[in-house]
Amino acid sequence: MERVIFGRTGLEAGRTGFGCIPIQRISYGESTVLLRRAYEGGVTVYDTANGYTTSEERIGIALGGVRANVVLCTKSGAQKPSDLTAHLENSLKMMRTDYIDVFQFHNPASVPLPGGEDGLYDALLAAKAQGKVRFIGISSHKREVAEKAVTSDLYDVLQYPFSYLSTDAEMAVAELCRTHNVGILGMKALCGGILTNARAAFAFLRKYENIIPIWGMQEIPQLEELLSYEDNPPAWDDDLQAVIDADRAELSGAFCRACGYCLPCPANIPIPMAARMTFLLGRMRKDVLQSEDWQANMRRIDDCADCGHCKANCPYELDVPALLRQHRDDYFKQLNPREKG
Repeated sequence: MERVIFGRTGLEAGRTGFGCIPIQRISYGESTVLLRRAYEGGVTVYDTANGYTTSEERIGIALGGVRANVVLCTKSGAQKPSDLTAHLENSLKMMRTDYIDVFQFHNPASVPLPGGEDGLYDALLAAKAQGKVRFIGISSHKREVAEKAVTSDLYDVLQYPFSYLSTDAEMAVAELCRTHNVGILGMKALCGGILTNARAAFAFLRKYENIIPIWGMQEIPQLEELLSYEDNPPAWDDDLQAVIDADRAELSGAFCRACGYCLPCPANIPIPMAARMTFLLGRMRKDVLQSEDWQANMRRIDDCADCGHCKANCPYELDVPALLRQHRDDYFKQLNPREKG
């Protein structure tokens, strides 16, 4: 696998990373097989978070025996130092290690700074001094926060969404990181499943030499496809450009990236799926998405009380209730009269 120096960390890492949100959805045995196959295939970077239920534990089970050969990245959304320390200690225990390579602040509203009233950065500095953390990182979905973190020169690693649907301003963050020698973990390479052409996504991101995409995988075929691109990198050609142009024409603008920060919904609406349903119907099995269960899920949108929770917590400042109603209406237009009920 092609390798890259991960910014100022000096770590040498494979350019295909593993985003470990999806492994929560499969059995422990399946996740162990998947993670070990990734390691055998040359994947060295694994990203998770304290809040991803059993993800850290599964990494520890699968990769504890090869700890020295992998780069473990995790995150905490703690709001106070005592919680951050507790999260760190739990991460160490779950991943069966005595240090975390990159410990990140998980999508904070503002950039934690030394001497800040919240005390978070200083708590992480203390953990670093103890040898429990090697490098300090931050994840963000907001360009302004990401740029401030990078230019502060206080962060070794930035995790930020990069895909071929990103705007020029968003992609410019990669150059900013290069200038400041900050490592990049590229999340949402497939925009939470809206993009289905992994070959095009891989080829686009490979043009940016300092980005390590963290691909979310839960099945061996998904992993093998990406490993095959490492062996035979797809050449940039007119066919790939046509795929990207078509997706940009359809999807660019106000669309849900499925980050999940809108949840929980008081009306129990599965927002990350429901707010993208029109797109997903063209990319996933319709018999599943048009089942009675999903019809019921989409009808829950009628119960939206405009409480404001989803809008206030959306990193992309989307009008989530409006998106939900749009996708609800489009969804039921595609059902035949019998299915509409």
